[in-house]
Amino acid sequence: MTRRVRTAVFPVAGLGTRFLPATKAMPKEMLTVVDRPVIQYAVDEAREAGIEHFVFVTGRNKGVIEDHFDRQYELEQTLEIRGKTEALLELQRDLPSAGRTSFTRQQEPLGLGHAVWCARELVGDQPFALLLPDMVFMAKPGVLKQMMATYEETGGNIIGVEEVDPADVSSYGIVARGSGPDAGFRITGMVEKPSPQEAPSNLFISGRYILQPEIFSLLSEQTKGAGGEIQLTDAMQIMIRSQMFTGVKYEGKVFDCGSKIGFLTANVAFALDRPDISEDFRKATRNLGLGIDGDYLG
Repeated sequence: MTRRVRTAVFPVAGLGTRFLPATKAMPKEMLTVVDRPVIQYAVDEAREAGIEHFVFVTGRNKGVIEDHFDRQYELEQTLEIRGKTEALLELQRDLPSAGRTSFTRQQEPLGLGHAVWCARELVGDQPFALLLPDMVFMAKPGVLKQMMATYEETGGNIIGVEEVDPADVSSYGIVARGSGPDAGFRITGMVEKPSPQEAPSNLFISGRYILQPEIFSLLSEQTKGAGGEIQLTDAMQIMIRSQMFTGVKYEGKVFDCGSKIGFLTANVAFALDRPDISEDFRKATRNLGLGIDGDYLG
């Protein structure tokens, strides 16, 4: 019987050096795409997929993330007094229920694999979702919900993937595709940042995973890999020898908000997708001579 996935892990300890000086005093996960922090998009996606427990792996100077997922009574009272009911209700909708969030520290920047390992005591011996907040998706239903549908059929481990230009595979973790449909094919191998000549496909791991808890014991024994960091992909490469990994080529569009171009593109795409501001935004871009006249098509 497939065990239900109730917990999601969000690694948010990164320094965000690519966005300095903006991230000198503010976590990169709190940068906004239109008017919502990047981390909020990942949490919303997890809630839509049925996640009940939200585990944040944080670092120094990340306390504002914890504050964001807490109530601010003074702000709520002010909004109520001023009759800003819609804004108040939106703030309340965004909050996970009391007792649903947990925070733990990654005390050294030792890589994604180490960040996941830091959540082991909070996750326990249960399958869990892993969402990298830098990757913001425009998808209906959300990418994790699409992956959950596959997980309910196959169990095991699930990885969300998307096609990338073959010339750019060296920037990503790439999977080898076996048999099966786009919504659930067997992954036969994976490699971290291969050269175009060595890449087994052009399907890159796009920051969404459903993993079995055995990954923790492998990560505890993992030595440093690429970049001198403990790589999650290295542990998954070992795990694939004994457990099934399934790939889901999801329907939707991903924006890498860990890069400036991806972040700016996400702001344009989400602004054009917002009924309350899309027309005014198109007018503003025309005034700049950019000529953005139509809806964002993805």
